[in-house]
Amino acid sequence: MSTPFQQLKENFRAIGKALQADVLKTAELALQDWVKTNAPAIAAKKAPAEFNGTMMQWFHWYIEPDGTHWQKLKEDAPMLANAGFTALWLPPAYKGIGGSYDVGYGIYDLFDLGEFDQRGTIRTKYGTKDEYVAAVQTCRQNGIQIYADVVFNHKMAADFEEEFDAIPYDPHNRNQPLGGARQIRAWTGFDFRGTNGSGGRGDQYSSMKWHWYHFDSVDYNSADPNFKAVWKMADKSFETKVDLERGNYDYLMGSDLDMNHPEVKGELKYWGEWMLDEIGADGFRLDAIKHINGDFFNEWLDHLEAHTGRDLFCVGEYWTYDFGTLSWYIGNAGGRLNLFDAPLHHNFHKASKAGGNYDMRRIFDGSLMKELPLFAVTLVENHDTQPLQALESIVESWFKPLAYAIILLREQGYPCVFYADYYGAHYRDKAPDGNEYEIWMDSHQWIIDRLLFARSNFAYGPQYDYIDHFNTIGWTRLGTEHHPHAMAVILSDGPAGTKWMEVGKPNRPFYDITGHIKGPIHTNEYGWAEFRCNGGSVSVWVEQNPLLSQPENMNG
Repeated sequence: MSTPFQQLKENFRAIGKALQADVLKTAELALQDWVKTNAPAIAAKKAPAEFNGTMMQWFHWYIEPDGTHWQKLKEDAPMLANAGFTALWLPPAYKGIGGSYDVGYGIYDLFDLGEFDQRGTIRTKYGTKDEYVAAVQTCRQNGIQIYADVVFNHKMAADFEEEFDAIPYDPHNRNQPLGGARQIRAWTGFDFRGTNGSGGRGDQYSSMKWHWYHFDSVDYNSADPNFKAVWKMADKSFETKVDLERGNYDYLMGSDLDMNHPEVKGELKYWGEWMLDEIGADGFRLDAIKHINGDFFNEWLDHLEAHTGRDLFCVGEYWTYDFGTLSWYIGNAGGRLNLFDAPLHHNFHKASKAGGNYDMRRIFDGSLMKELPLFAVTLVENHDTQPLQALESIVESWFKPLAYAIILLREQGYPCVFYADYYGAHYRDKAPDGNEYEIWMDSHQWIIDRLLFARSNFAYGPQYDYIDHFNTIGWTRLGTEHHPHAMAVILSDGPAGTKWMEVGKPNRPFYDITGHIKGPIHTNEYGWAEFRCNGGSVSVWVEQNPLLSQPENMNG
């Protein structure tokens, strides 16, 4: 007999099939009916009964490569837990092409977490394996779950070259061959021999050695380096169920893994088991899934959940602003994983650039938060969208408090705070125009901490929306039996605004927890009040609360 949670997963997968058949609204209604019927059983699976989880992406692209990142995490874990963070997405912890400078996405060896002398270093950019394990343990002791970053699309920085037959394809149209099969020479051999042939991992943890037949394509032929092409191994095919940009976006970089090869699939499953058992990860963030066969992670996650005997949280990075594509992927995954809400981020980007000329009634249009909230991991910024990075789409600093209020204080979505927005960042890099720029990213820790406090204590119960004005929008949360205090959120990307909203608490004073507006607002005998916010700002109004012995302190 299946458990209530297993029934929920089966229902998600049925909904996934409905999504794939393009009957989104029917699927959403089916989900709502099922959840309503089984609400007591679902609630029984949660501890505590009401839980507002918040994750942080605990890195950005330009973290200092001094090897102290894991040490800092161990030191900061109690503070992060106290602030209200319940999970951290950590950067790729394994050895990459750039040794101690690599962010982790130029993957060389999945099993080297800063333990072996490979790629010219023992530690990674973030520290050593022992420091990584210690930081993870400290986080878990403080009630923080850990999501490991999974980079399975490619491998780079091979140990030796190999010769094999391949067919060249147009890099801009992978459906267009540029000639017939020919012998090429490429860096596809991985034996983990170590720096200068010694001190490497060798067979420790895994004895698999990688060769050209474990990949399906490369982009460099050292026998003819001036011929620019994507070289598909002659007896292979580009993977299906990938993004259709450039005809077929299976190939991204490096040596592209062949997800149909049984040794590859076996090794990646084994590595997942190793990360869960050896490191103690609680879940995963999946990199670049638009370039990987959409069926692979279904099999991979099913295997790992069978191995652990528990459900694993998993969020995928399918970076597109097209909701239809995202809904297809969720359907194909059968409800197994969540996706980052890239369309919502894009709306934040556009609104911040518009300087008050964006219609805030449309801020949720096309987003997972609006259409498929159960599968939405919401975010304001990440390491790819930050200034000078590949997907740069900056959310201007003035708008970030508004954006964070949206992802942290609404009922829908699982919010992810960006490290650089919390701690701030300062770095230099070259832009595509060839010029070097100095970047300062503001720390929003003060306002994020207050929003997290509101999320932990007030963001519960029915949500009433007042998304009905070009600049000024708001919503209220009416509380529950376990969290009985109400909250009203109002924000404007233009002039100062006011809005009559219901909080269900008559004749009560409410205080702006952000401190942007001084003094209380009183509800009338019907539990309504005219709440307000400053121009280009957000205010979060909460009742006088036993957790705050001096409500005036919220305004200081």
